[in-house]
Amino acid sequence: MDLKVEVEHAGKAVLVRLEGDLDKLTAPRLRGLLVELVTAGPHELVVDVTTLDFCDSSGLWVLVEHHRRLSTLGGTMRLSGVHGILQRVLEVTGLKAVFYPVRAP
Repeated sequence: MDLKVEVEHAGKAVLVRLEGDLDKLTAPRLRGLLVELVTAGPHELVVDVTTLDFCDSSGLWVLVEHHRRLSTLGGTMRLSGVHGILQRVLEVTGLKAVFYPVRAP
């Protein structure tokens, strides 16, 4: 399956919706898009993976890579709609805390 990507801008925030498979074949396309978005200057990025069917290590690496890039620029990147195997991988690897930071009351 292919990866469908939709981008919605809302001020300095950007919502990226992913649908389909994020794998070694589709990860480079997402990487290119995220590079463009980060270069353009959004400070807050939300990646909605509600309709993502599959994510392998190359797809996960793209997400981690851009989380780091945004963090060094003072921005944020969060995931929403995480479910299934991606949720389990984030929990086991400790990356859940990276993409879902606990906010102080």
